[in-house]
Amino acid sequence: MNASPATGPTGALPSWTVGDITVHRIDEVPLPPATGPWLLPGATPDVVAEQDWLRPCFADDEGVLRLDSHSFAFTLGGLRVLVDTGIGNGKQRANPAWHGLNTDYLEHLTAAGFPPDSVDLVVLTHLHADHVGWNTRRVNGEWVPTFPYARYLTSRTERAFWAAYDKEDAREQMFRDSVTPVEEAGLLDLVDVPAEGYQVVPGLRLVPTPGHTPGHLAVELTSRGRTALITGDCVHHPVQLGRPGIGACVDIDPVQAEASRRSLLGSLAGTGTLVLGTHFAPPTAGYVITHEDAYRLSPVPPRTP
Repeated sequence: MNASPATGPTGALPSWTVGDITVHRIDEVPLPPATGPWLLPGATPDVVAEQDWLRPCFADDEGVLRLDSHSFAFTLGGLRVLVDTGIGNGKQRANPAWHGLNTDYLEHLTAAGFPPDSVDLVVLTHLHADHVGWNTRRVNGEWVPTFPYARYLTSRTERAFWAAYDKEDAREQMFRDSVTPVEEAGLLDLVDVPAEGYQVVPGLRLVPTPGHTPGHLAVELTSRGRTALITGDCVHHPVQLGRPGIGACVDIDPVQAEASRRSLLGSLAGTGTLVLGTHFAPPTAGYVITHEDAYRLSPVPPRTP
């Protein structure tokens, strides 16, 4: 096997081992049942029912998809790394499920051994509201970087796209409270990510998976011959393994998003790479296996106390 469940340094949160790397899932909040039909309209109850392997973990008996918001944290090459930062607390959001949250996210992060001041690097797979929210927190009425000693890293293509985009009010608000404060603090680094990927440090590679957004990234980890991949929103839910043609309603370029998803899944199938889904409900991780003319996820549960 390529990876195995493991406890983290405090034994407090779900985690997996990938060679010498321990990857912790930092839970924020389960997403409400209405998320699935809105986000993945092609995943109808009939389509979900055809894939009985999705139940009970990834869908219920009525065909309602289960989705989560969480981050992943790990230490690699001396860097303490966080991948994506969820929705955030106290943010003004048009989506009622994301508006004005008050979760224990930072407590979970600290329990995993990553208090905010200790984080060195925040990798943002893309700049959507449910991936950048904990970039900042409110202090004395101002939005300030949550991770003041970290570099925040994303694709230059991603930032350039949104800079030129005619953003609606809700998206402008998200940039004002969760992206601009990081930029103004001089903490945001933009990188050019070629087709073969970008190595941040040995063992940490950014993989271009455009379509959901133009600069969307997946994140690959390697250690001692073992590999894991954090999906970001290239794959929102395991139902898309069985039906790779199912896209998200918020994909900027649906055709490119599908092409990226099919290419990624094809590259992962049968390789023993541990796939960590950014929105996958528990058990969250697994191996991609070929099934008929598509794929399935063979779950790898985390170790918890």
